Formats: sequence, structure tokens, C-alpha cells
Amino acid sequence: MPADLQPALPLRPELAGLEPYGAPQLDVPVRLNVNENPYPPSPSVVADIASAVAAAAGGLNRYPDRDFVALRADLADYLLRESGVSLDPVQVWAANGSNEVMLHLLQAFGGPGRTAVSFAPTYSMYPEYARDTATGWVVGHREADFGLDPEHATAIIAEQAPSVVLLASPNNPTGTALPLDTVRAVLAAAARVPGGCVVVVDEAYAEFRRAGTPSALTLLAEHPHLAVSRTMSKAFGMAGARLGYLAAAPALVDALRVVRLPYHLSAVTQAAARAALAHATELMAQVDGLRAERDALVDWLRARGLAVADSDANFVLFGVFDDRHAIWQGLLDRGVLIRETGPDGWLRVSVGTPEETAAFRAALVEVAGL
Repeated sequence: MPADLQPALPLRPELAGLEPYGAPQLDVPVRLNVNENPYPPSPSVVADIASAVAAAAGGLNRYPDRDFVALRADLADYLLRESGVSLDPVQVWAANGSNEVMLHLLQAFGGPGRTAVSFAPTYSMYPEYARDTATGWVVGHREADFGLDPEHATAIIAEQAPSVVLLASPNNPTGTALPLDTVRAVLAAAARVPGGCVVVVDEAYAEFRRAGTPSALTLLAEHPHLAVSRTMSKAFGMAGARLGYLAAAPALVDALRVVRLPYHLSAVTQAAARAALAHATELMAQVDGLRAERDALVDWLRARGLAVADSDANFVLFGVFDDRHAIWQGLLDRGVLIRETGPDGWLRVSVGTPEETAAFRAALVEVAGL
């Protein structure tokens, strides 16, 4: 049948003409665009993951543990060591990347007639989670230094009465960490929303935060409507494993169990994640080096007259360029891929190995004439 005579697909109107989300995946020598850990797992970690996956493969004729009890216990143990917060495994949830964790949250607490609120600039997937769950989307603003004014945040929450508030800390794409007092102010405003409001603090980059910066995990005991999301994609260097998780009150976690697909975490994923968690100390040893590389890069960029956002993450937002696309393209032409994202004129670069960072610096000097 000719294409012009074929019946139209009954696509939801709000999806018409949209392109799938995705940063460029290009085969270039230096890839610093998606905030990956530049260091692959060590041979010992690879061997233990392979052994764990092989053991799981012997039972692939059976469905996995749909509540992944052992993995949740391992994640709770890791969070105790990393943040000093003691959690029962029933307070932990996991899914295929923190993206799916966020989708579960919007499936459970968003939906038609409800609203989610965040504050721009922030993670570009948040409005897509809202769109995919038919949740209304309202965006407030961050300050010039990319911090969040508590008075502005509480005013937006009072005005919109959202069922979900999404806060990224450290924020993507700016790297900005939120003071706990700001999170407390948002939680207080959310507690006054008729019908209830869940506050989600997305800590995907939490392990990279500077010394003395507390995690929102420390607020969980006081706030049953708080959820703190984490991932193994960044600091653990396990982006390919797709394992994200959150910590929250048991009742909140139970709500997510209602909307998750049956057996959504494969036996292979569970085995790989548990094997990696057993090497948490080794894998976290890379974090200090990446922090130091980040801070040195911030100093280098500022010394050349560029504006740079303070970063508690494994990336740096810098600018401001009259034609940021030309800078991005010039870097790409020299084999360096970074991200064209954030406010107009700004670019984001992930922290790489010292060799990758040196290549980025050399290319930027050529392109921008620094």
C-alpha cells in the first residue's frame, strides 16, 4: 500500500514530531559528553562480575527475585558506608538506571490532573518523565549562580500544589549542590500541599560532592515524603550495567512496587550490581582523583577568563560563548566530544583521564583562541 494511503498510527498528540532523547554517540578519540567515569572496571572487578553472571546464567530458565532482596540489602550497606545513614533494605528500591526509578516515581505520584515541578536549568529528562506519564510540568528558575532561592521554590510550590518536586543535587548540567537548608525549605512547603507532595532529590553525582557536603539521605528519618535517588552509572563506572536506586520510607517504596513491571530487574543485572558493590572501596578510590581533576580543570578555565559554575559533580559547565555550537563543532573536528547543553552560551565537559583532559584543553585553546 502506498505510504500516503496507509492509515495513521494513533500516536498521542503530544508525541507527534518528537525525536527520541539521546546525546550524540560518536566514535571519536576523546568522549567527554555524557558524564561517564573514564576508568573501566579493573580486571579483578571484571572477573568477579563475570563469575557472578555465569552463576546467574545457570538459573536463567527461572524468573529472578522480583523484589531483589539481596541487592537491596547490599545497597543499604553501601549507603551506610558512603553517607553514614542506616537504612533497612525495605527502604531501598532499584531499577534499570535512575531513569527508570524516576519514571516509577512519576507513574506512582504523577499522572493526568497532577503536576511535577522543578527548577531550570536542570536535567533535560525530567520533563520527558512528566510527558510520558501525562503529568503536568511546571518549571521555576535557578539563580545566576545556579543555586535555588528557597523563597522562590516555596512560592512555586504553594502556587502550583504539585504532587512531585524534582531537585537534582548536584544539579545536571551545572554541577551545583543544594544546601540542606534549601532542601528542608522545599520539604516544608511540600508538606503543606493538599493531598500530599513527594520531594525527590536526585543525587546521581553525589559521590563526587566536595568534602563536608552532606547528602539528603540524612533527612530521610524526618521526612516520609522524601526520596533520594542514586545510580551506579557514574562513580561506580557501571553505566553499561544500568542500575539506579533510591532510598525512601517503606510506604513510598511500596507505592513504586505497585507500578513496576514484573521482574523488571534481570538476574544478570542483579548479579553484576552485587558483584560491583562488593568492590565499592576499590571503585570509589577513583573518585578522589576525578575530584582533583575537576577542580584543576575549573581553575584552568577560570584562569583563561571563562565563566565556570562551581561543581560538585564529575563535569564542569563553562562559557559564555557567542556561538557555542561553533566551539562544540571545533572541538569535535579535533576529536573531542563534549555536550552542548545548559543555558545559552554554555557548554559542559565531563571529567576524563588526565590525558583526555589535556586533549580537551589543547583543542579548546585552538578553537576559542584562549
